[in-house]
Amino acid sequence: MRLAALSLLIATLPIQYACDAPDVTQSEAHAQRHSRIVTLAPSLAELVFAAGAGEFLVGVSAYSNFPPQVEELPLVGDAFTIDQEQLALLQPDLLLVWQSGTPAHIVDELRIAGYVVETIRTQKLADIPAALIRIGELTGRDERAMQVAADFEAGLQALAQRFAGSDSIRVFYQVSKRPLYTVSNTHYASELITVCGGLNVFSDLDDLAPAVDVEAVIDRDPEAMLAGRDSGDDAFSEWDRWPRIAANRYGNRFLLPGDELSRPTPRVLNAGAAICEALQSARERRAAYEEADGA
Repeated sequence: MRLAALSLLIATLPIQYACDAPDVTQSEAHAQRHSRIVTLAPSLAELVFAAGAGEFLVGVSAYSNFPPQVEELPLVGDAFTIDQEQLALLQPDLLLVWQSGTPAHIVDELRIAGYVVETIRTQKLADIPAALIRIGELTGRDERAMQVAADFEAGLQALAQRFAGSDSIRVFYQVSKRPLYTVSNTHYASELITVCGGLNVFSDLDDLAPAVDVEAVIDRDPEAMLAGRDSGDDAFSEWDRWPRIAANRYGNRFLLPGDELSRPTPRVLNAGAAICEALQSARERRAAYEEADGA
């Protein structure tokens, strides 16, 4: 499975843990501004920079690559393993962890070791501005963070207004093809599809990242298929065996920006714009096919 698809899949997995140790409270955060931060997910490093606190970032997790300055920072591991020696050398006064991706035992171990840990939730679109504002509070960059959060919300609203009233179209979002995973309506990717006037054909499922079978996709007959560009040019190749699926008949199979969609940061707006443009093209192709078929 390609990296961005794996990141999106991890982001959508149900949270199966609860940490007994409390996070830093808002009053504590205001009493102590943090200036040596380590992030344990690529999206969190990006959020720190977006909030105007990039100067305080001293360490990041594997695959952190945006903005470019992040690639110059020391690595402390990935979502599942931590280089404790490197972490100790960096002497962070705050660790930011990803609620949907950092395992409970790692969070517990870090707290037991004496580190201050803040859990950041980024499951829904509304979580993105909330995360920015929280990081601003933790670093004394409140004003910048609030502005970026407001800009994000305004951009999302503008996108929704632009495509308001668009004809509905059935959409299948493919996170990975082997195994075959998609997203339900509780994930921000599905929210973006809705913003663009699309209908996620698996919006009714309970899991955030449900595994589905080929027969279920065929039965729901999506009119457009979406996948991350990082999945490769052959992302949809296995669907060639079912030419009667509406998306195949209309030629509606679209690859989207990988990192921008798989990382819940302000850049999600770019992915949202790409989804909207793809679905608009899908509507036009559907109309052209139906017109030709009825002639």
